[in-house]
Amino acid sequence: METQSSFSKTVPLREDFLQYLWNFQLFRTSEPCTASGVSLKVLKTGMQNKNSGPDFFNAKLVLGTQTWVGNVEVHIKSSDWYAHQHEKDPNYDAVILHVVWEYDLPIFRANGSEIETLELRKNTDSNVLNSYLQLFSGRQKWILCERELPTVPSIVKSPWITRLYVERFERKSLEIAKLLKKSSNNWEFVLFQLLAKDFGLRTNAAAFSSLAHSFDFSLINKLRSQSGGIETLLLGQAGFFEKPSEDIRYKEMQKEYCYLKHKHQLKPLFNGQFQFFRLRPANFPTLRISQLARLYEREAQLFSKTTRLDDLSSFYKLFAVSASDYWNTHYVFEKTSPFRIKKTTHSFTDLLLINTVLPIKYAHAKVHRQEDFDTISAILEQIKPEKNRILENFRKLKTPALNALESQALLEMKNNYCSPQRCLECAVGLFLIKGEVPRKS
Repeated sequence: METQSSFSKTVPLREDFLQYLWNFQLFRTSEPCTASGVSLKVLKTGMQNKNSGPDFFNAKLVLGTQTWVGNVEVHIKSSDWYAHQHEKDPNYDAVILHVVWEYDLPIFRANGSEIETLELRKNTDSNVLNSYLQLFSGRQKWILCERELPTVPSIVKSPWITRLYVERFERKSLEIAKLLKKSSNNWEFVLFQLLAKDFGLRTNAAAFSSLAHSFDFSLINKLRSQSGGIETLLLGQAGFFEKPSEDIRYKEMQKEYCYLKHKHQLKPLFNGQFQFFRLRPANFPTLRISQLARLYEREAQLFSKTTRLDDLSSFYKLFAVSASDYWNTHYVFEKTSPFRIKKTTHSFTDLLLINTVLPIKYAHAKVHRQEDFDTISAILEQIKPEKNRILENFRKLKTPALNALESQALLEMKNNYCSPQRCLECAVGLFLIKGEVPRKS
């Protein structure tokens, strides 16, 4: 059995590991005793609490000959009870057992009665402990399980991938709900905000987001009947008409924008927010703004259409849009270029679907209690996975993403489980420590 000192030298002890040991009873269960020598039988470990208060609610134990129902608190040392001042907190009055790694002193309730303590150091299964030490000892790894991940069977990874994808969409639903609350439940405006950010891609996402918030969304509908009106509004609000130019089309749009600016009391953004450096010309903000404008000139109820579509080809058709004719021979104002129609590609539409359109479709279906999960999953499974460093690293670890559903799941795993080292909440981590995915009876 490992000692506390050898454990500490190898890897810092974490309370979530002790919670894991208690939750799944990965300690000697053949009549374990408390620190004071009282026999302990666990009938029910309790419901784990992720918020403030005791770590497990409504546990059921037999201490000696008496059955107890109450809460369980977990600490590294028993003295942590006083370090955290639980003796002064009435929320801990119903604690019936203190689970610790090291018992260094007894603890008492406010009424003076002692709380029985289970010392896991003397009861933990050595195989489980050694697996934990092995997993958490590699601090310089990209992810802690990178050596073991290729050996994890698909029967473990496949269901976990599905759950991660659902978690990602649930998290995005919460973000969308916040935007809806701020916009008085205007789904069309929320879609516009999120699409604008996507049109900016990573380099100009913040600038495009600021652009979407720089005017009243109702102007989009008011200008839809005016040819080029929305494009003039967006380019003007982006600050592209703040200097003189001899370009004929530029001067026309500048004049139109000045009228809109005065009529609607608009305040343009600082033009320097929009970056061109190191971008492929097809992704220049001038072109993406024009494409976004043309999309909204053509589609009066874009959000409503997205809720009705249920196949990938229809989405490709909906978001197939070209920049206005001026940009056929330009990438920026004043400087001409060879003729080329600047049209959105399927790969660009894929990004819109992955990042915004399908998440907001999911959120809307959830609000209206309409099951749309299978439709969204089917579309994502037809889309190619994104290409980035994270997914490339997973590919090297023999865990490649075969489609967008899987790539989204792996991104969720890396960002919200691997990086914060939530291995004890991850199916892969649990498998590596215990040899199977633990399931409570």
